[in-house]
Amino acid sequence: MKQPDYQDILAQHTTILKSLQYKSGLFAASDKNVSTGYDKSWLRDNFYEALAFYVLKDYETIKHTYHALLDVFLKHEDKIDHAISTKPEHKHQYIHARFHPETFDEFWEDWGNKQNDAVGAILFMIGHLHEHKKSPLRNRDDKRIVQKLVEYLKSVEYWHDWDSGMWEENEEIHASSVGACLAGLKSVRKISGIHVPLELITNGKRTLANLLPRESDKKFVDLALLSLIYPYKVVTKKQRDTILENTEYHLVRKKGVIRYKNDYYYNKNEDGVSEEAEWTFGMSWLTIIYNQIGDTEKANYYEKKTLETINKKGQVPELYYSNTDKENENSPLGWSESMFIIAIYMMNKKHIKLSHVLKTVESKTHFK
Repeated sequence: MKQPDYQDILAQHTTILKSLQYKSGLFAASDKNVSTGYDKSWLRDNFYEALAFYVLKDYETIKHTYHALLDVFLKHEDKIDHAISTKPEHKHQYIHARFHPETFDEFWEDWGNKQNDAVGAILFMIGHLHEHKKSPLRNRDDKRIVQKLVEYLKSVEYWHDWDSGMWEENEEIHASSVGACLAGLKSVRKISGIHVPLELITNGKRTLANLLPRESDKKFVDLALLSLIYPYKVVTKKQRDTILENTEYHLVRKKGVIRYKNDYYYNKNEDGVSEEAEWTFGMSWLTIIYNQIGDTEKANYYEKKTLETINKKGQVPELYYSNTDKENENSPLGWSESMFIIAIYMMNKKHIKLSHVLKTVESKTHFK
C-alpha cells in the first residue's frame, strides 16, 4: 500500500488554515464567506487555530495572532477594569467570546458569553511563548493587560464561577473551564512582573480534584475534558487515564467524537436525543494525546480515523451528522484543521521537512 505523502497533506491543510486568517492576525472560525456566523473571530478558536503554527515553528504567524488578541483586550480595557472592580453579575459584563476580526468590536447579540476557559487559554499560550523565548509581549501595555486578565479571573472567582464552557451552552462549573484558567495562571506566573496570587492556583486545583473525572454536575463525560490532557497538562496520570477511558467508551463514533450524550447541536434526531453530531477534531485530539503518552497502537489507530475526517473537498469540517458522511456547513473549521495538522505532524515528523511546508504555504496564501 502506497505511503501517504504527509508533507503534501500537511502543506495542503496548513494552507487551508492560513487562508482563514485576516490581515489583523485574527482567524475566522470557518470560511470567511460562510453564512453561519463563523466568519467571526472567537477567542478560544484563535487559541486552537494558532496552536498549529506553534507546533510547526511558524512563530511569525502565531505572534501576529497574539498581538491582535492583546489589542482586543486593550481595546476593551475599560470593561475589564469594571469587571475587576465589581464582580460581574450579568453575561454582558464578562469578557466577550467573539469579536469582529478587523475592528475588534464585540458582537452584542445574546450568547453563552460567560466563557472563562477562553481567557485561560490565551494566558496559557502567552506564558508558554514567553517561557520558550518567543514572547508576544511588545511593551508595558501588553504586560499591563495580562496582569489585568489575572485580576479579572480573580474577580469572577473562576474556580467556582458558573460559565457556559467550551460549548457556549448551559451555565455550570465546568472542569474544562477551571482547568484552562488554572493552566493559564500557572503559565503567566513565570513571567517576570506578573503577579498571580497563590490562592488562585490552589483554589483551581481543589475544584478540579473535587470535580474530576466529571466535566460538571450534569455531565459525566465530555469531549472538552481532553483539553486538560492536551494542551494544558493539568491532570494526574490516573485522572488522564479515566478521562480517556470514558471518552472512548461513551463518545467515540465512526467519523468523530460526540461532545457529550444527548448533545442537541446538529442532532439528526428530531427530539435531539441519541443521534449526536460527530466532531472531527476529537479524532485528532485522541491521536495527539496517545502519541504524547507513547501508546503507539492507539495513536496509529486514531491517526487513520483522523485522515478519514477529510471530506470530498479536501477539508476538515466541524462535524458529520450521526452515522453519515454528510458534514455541516462549517467547512473547513479552523479548529479542526489545526488539530488535524498537529496530529499528522506529531505522528510523521521524520517524513516532513518543515521549511518546505511553510514555503509552500507562503506561496499559496494571500490575505483577504
